[in-house]
Amino acid sequence: MGRFRLSQGLKCGLPVILFLLAGFVAPLLAVVTYSFMPPRSFGITNNPTLANYAEIFISNTYIAFYWSLLFAFITVSILTVICYPIAYGMVRVFGRWAAVITLLFTIPLFVSENVRLYGWVLFFIKNGVLLGSIRSLFGYNFDSLLFTKGMVLLGMVYVYLPFMLFPMSLGVAMVPNDTREAAADLGATRWQVFREIELPLSMPGAVIGLLLSFVLAVGSISESKILGGQVIIPITHDIEIAFTYAQNWPLGAALAVMLMVVVGSLVLIVLRRFDLDVILGKR
Repeated sequence: MGRFRLSQGLKCGLPVILFLLAGFVAPLLAVVTYSFMPPRSFGITNNPTLANYAEIFISNTYIAFYWSLLFAFITVSILTVICYPIAYGMVRVFGRWAAVITLLFTIPLFVSENVRLYGWVLFFIKNGVLLGSIRSLFGYNFDSLLFTKGMVLLGMVYVYLPFMLFPMSLGVAMVPNDTREAAADLGATRWQVFREIELPLSMPGAVIGLLLSFVLAVGSISESKILGGQVIIPITHDIEIAFTYAQNWPLGAALAVMLMVVVGSLVLIVLRRFDLDVILGKR
């Protein structure tokens, strides 16, 4: 019997494979395993149970799922409307320098998200930067704009804008100018060039930006706490409470697994509506 030998490609990729197994697969399996443990237990036992999942369905946890998914959908929709025209304009105006300019939008990411959100608190709080200035200049006195659903959306759009804008800019930059010019020479109108050439060819960046922003927005928690004053309770808040104050790790693990299943299913449904080979430029 011949000795088993690894191919050269597998040998080169082995460190990455081991890293992914240790850093991604192993923690994921641990969370899934914990979700079947008896409630309020802190170790792996030989008595798996579905009690944690039953607790999810008989409680009002579905409301937290509803708010998380709804605000993620709205955030992604707003970001799409905002970011695509910006990305399109930057690429057409600045050309190859558009990627460098887009990187400027990522500078806020070097500052803690909580610090940036508290900056918005100082801006919108009663007698803060905005309302204090209005009162001083015009004599009008308004209540604080904080702790509303609209402020939560504002915070989410602000935080996740770079994650949508950068992939979209790369996607728009992938459209060759020669293709636009050829379509125009053949008599296509400006709208036809955009609809038939620019939009389809920029879809890789757009799809990546949509999925990345959606997944991050579903897992948001700071915006609802800091700007919303918990006017809504996202599912990530319930997960945090289960793992901390409630000390119910199996329930928290079950909530995390349910969130992964729901988000993963929605992402797969969206991807099935697109031809990935066309999006990735394989045909």
